[in-house]
Amino acid sequence: MDKSSLDVEQPHSMGTTIIGVTYNGGVVLGADSRTSTGMYVANRASDKITQLTDNVYVCRSGSAADSQVVSDYVRYFLHQHTIQLGQPATVKVAASLVRQISYNNKAMLQTGMIVGGWDKYEGGKIYGVPLGGTLLEQPFAIGGSGSSYLYGFFDQAWKEGMSHEEAEKLVVTAVSLAIARDGASGGVVRTVTINKDGVKRKFYPGDTLPLWHEEIESVNSLLDIVPAASPDPMVS
Repeated sequence: MDKSSLDVEQPHSMGTTIIGVTYNGGVVLGADSRTSTGMYVANRASDKITQLTDNVYVCRSGSAADSQVVSDYVRYFLHQHTIQLGQPATVKVAASLVRQISYNNKAMLQTGMIVGGWDKYEGGKIYGVPLGGTLLEQPFAIGGSGSSYLYGFFDQAWKEGMSHEEAEKLVVTAVSLAIARDGASGGVVRTVTINKDGVKRKFYPGDTLPLWHEEIESVNSLLDIVPAASPDPMVS
């Protein structure tokens, strides 16, 4: 056995797929649910879309511990901000706080995040905060290890002024494509829609996702895909 595979001090490869898309009236966030530690799947049904305020959510990628602690700090600061101003924080304020914490601790953090939400001033907004703490306002944002398979797909499939149904379908299709191509992405697909009417979560089990290319259909047992063969009779 390769001794390097037993070194607990070596960096772990982490993977995920997160997506944020704007549409005509709000935003749709989506993510897979696989939390991996190298070749080991630590959690197959994790929730990578975290609430920051009533109207702002964040998609987390990279180190789960790092992204969770950043989310906790930002949620606390936004709660104080809301109390002081007497109104909900805007999406830009939330994204700026994520950027500030990520940038000030860039030497210690391994996390990239997508902040999305809706406010009465600017409507639906998506902000990408990649490793290092840059803040990028974008019509759509993709992140995680699965994103490398999606750039060309989004260049072709995304369009301005989409309806909610079109944006939801695009996000689910894109995450399922990343799951098919990226070994570190998998599990189920979760989506969050945020608009002036509030927040709506949806859950798509793995066996309902579209299959791509040579993917094998999900089965309950390996016996379902092994051709049945009658054994030769025993001869004394």
